[in-house]
Amino acid sequence: MLYPASFGDNPLYPKDTDFRVIRKDDTNGFGVISLRSFKRGEIVAAMAGEVVTDIRQHTLQIDDESHLHDTHFSGYFLHSCSPNISLDMRNMLITAVEDIPANSYLYMDYAETEQVLFKQFACACESESCRGWITGNQEIHPGFVQEAMMRGPDAA
Repeated sequence: MLYPASFGDNPLYPKDTDFRVIRKDDTNGFGVISLRSFKRGEIVAAMAGEVVTDIRQHTLQIDDESHLHDTHFSGYFLHSCSPNISLDMRNMLITAVEDIPANSYLYMDYAETEQVLFKQFACACESESCRGWITGNQEIHPGFVQEAMMRGPDAA
C-alpha cells in the first residue's frame, strides 16, 4: 500500500503493485503512474491524508475551508487540460474519465478541485484544449487584465 498503515486498510487505497510515484521530468516533477489499466467510469482509488486549513503544495481542496494534504499519492497527480481522472473530494474517490492504459500517468485538471492554486504555472500538457496558463477556478490569469486593457472597452 502507498499509504502508511496508520491511514487504515480501505481496500480502495492505492497499492504499490498498481501505482508508482516517480519523477517524470524537469518541467513536471513527480507524477503518479498507473501500472494497470482502468476503463472509463471505473474507480481508480480512494484518497487519504491530513486535512489542513491552508493551501500547500500537494494539497487538494475539499471545500471552501479545508484541503487534503497527501504526500503519498494524490498530491502528485500531474495537471492536464484534458485529464484522464476526476476527483470526488466529498467521497475521496478517483474515477477514470477515459480509458487509461497500463503504464500511463494519471492526469487531473487542477481547476476541477482548486479555487486558488498554491502556485500558478505555464501549462505543458500540449493537449488540443490547453489553456496555456493554469490557475484555480476562481483566479484570473495574470495577463488577462493587461490583455483586456489593450483590446479596449469596446472589444467583445
